[in-house]
Amino acid sequence: MQTLAVERKYETFSYLPPLNDQQIARQLQYALSNGYSPAIEFSFSGKAEELVWTLWKLPLFGAQSPEEVLSEIQACKQQFPNAYIRVVAFDSIRQVQTLMFLVYKPL
Repeated sequence: MQTLAVERKYETFSYLPPLNDQQIARQLQYALSNGYSPAIEFSFSGKAEELVWTLWKLPLFGAQSPEEVLSEIQACKQQFPNAYIRVVAFDSIRQVQTLMFLVYKPL
């Protein structure tokens, strides 16, 4: 039996290779189809105990398509190329966060 190397994991899907835009779009479509409101957050620290997430603009309450959210993810990447970026989705009925996954990790 072999022990895996210690590697920091971030959020859902962190054990997978980075998601491409098509895979991110599918997750966003799932969130939008369920009536969840997506939001984009970023953080500059890579240490889990120091992670402080900052909201990128306001949550995308009126988003109708994954492309709208992907556009904002790209804008966030351009503004903060050294930041970790994640998408979170909120359910306004249950008033809880229902989905959260990392979409960009700096090299």
